[in-house]
Amino acid sequence: MSDSENLPYPKRHVTQADVARLAGVSRSVVSYVINEGPRSVSGETRRRVLQAIETLSYRPNKHAQMLIHEKWDTVAHKQLGVVISELNMFQRPFYGAILAGLHEEAQARGWHVRFVRVFEVFKSPVLFNQLVHRQEVAGLVLLALDQVVHGPAEQALLERMIARINNVVCLEWQHPGLPSVNFDRQQTAFGATQHLLALGHHKIAYIGFSDERVAGYRAALLEVGGTPRPYAAHDARSGLAQLELLLHEHPHITGVVAGSDEIAFGILRGLHLKRRRVPDEVALVSIDNIALAEFVTPALTTVAVPQAELGQHAIKMLVQRESVSMTMGTDLRLPTKLIIRESCGATR
Repeated sequence: MSDSENLPYPKRHVTQADVARLAGVSRSVVSYVINEGPRSVSGETRRRVLQAIETLSYRPNKHAQMLIHEKWDTVAHKQLGVVISELNMFQRPFYGAILAGLHEEAQARGWHVRFVRVFEVFKSPVLFNQLVHRQEVAGLVLLALDQVVHGPAEQALLERMIARINNVVCLEWQHPGLPSVNFDRQQTAFGATQHLLALGHHKIAYIGFSDERVAGYRAALLEVGGTPRPYAAHDARSGLAQLELLLHEHPHITGVVAGSDEIAFGILRGLHLKRRRVPDEVALVSIDNIALAEFVTPALTTVAVPQAELGQHAIKMLVQRESVSMTMGTDLRLPTKLIIRESCGATR
């Protein structure tokens, strides 16, 4: 972090000329790198320019005229940024409902979502310094970044974000020292598996995310011997592929717990292709209760996760921390509820 970031306002705004001087190039070359054209720049020159941008924490001075009349720390008032793990979150109903709840609560509280960007793009120092800055946002919501923060490079980028913006809330995951809004994945999978046990099933498999849900599935089956290994899947297509593998290895399975409704859709398709009737031959319980869950055939029995409420509570926590300058981490876990439909074979 540069010394200027520790001040309420910079002593002098870093310019493209400063970047050009440090990188040993012309100012126009710096402009080409930042704007990705109109002329091409060699790889080595681009590397030097990006390194200079990162060293100087350079960002475009689009607010320069505004700052003449306003204090530095009021420009980002009631603006927030949202960082998501992957671009396909926009296409997934579960995360779409979370983002809708987040936007709704932000608007109700008079806050503005300044940006929604994928974590990967912030590896560019240009975009990082432009958006992850106290002049741009008063807080950050980090959505499900446990899906992409694995290696040291990603961890270092995450820590830079946290150091740059002092009001950060984790949504649908946890990070040490930061507040979070989540649901209990382990307990949710435990309850789904227990429901199948209560219906008399003992040959139960799990197909889904390789996270706390696996521990919940295993805990429920602690006293049942010979349970299949968990099968990793993250969407409908991988759910279908893993169902085929499961039936090859365990053809006599009678119950399946799916890590999400999307995964369950793939499982339903696979069972149909294998002519295995649901729920007569294989009972299925899922997790999420997205809007489409009750419209498939048979309708999904699923553990309802309060998706919109997750986004709403993230905004409430962000606003509260901004108003009272909270620094301690808080883990808020929202309750879930089993919704019984046709796919498990139980009476409502």
